Amino acid sequence: MNRLKDLREDNDLYQKDIAAYLNMSQNGYSYYENEKLDIPTSILNKLADYYGTSIDYLLCRTDERKAYPKSILTEQNKKTKK
Repeated sequence: MNRLKDLREDNDLYQKDIAAYLNMSQNGYSYYENEKLDIPTSILNKLADYYGTSIDYLLCRTDERKAYPKSILTEQNKKTKK
């Protein structure tokens, strides 16, 4: 099961669209989607935020598609970086 491909297709997007969002080549993104390369945590975070889901869902650790509530620590970190 390839959740990245399913999510992309459910949103009527092409690999080049997601690659542009991630600021990478379509070929590079294709390696992630086809499980030829492990996806870095920073990319997983961006994809989970983009699709409104969790990293656990992307990695097939859960079937719950809905995103978890945001961590209070994440919100505090965003405020201190501004």
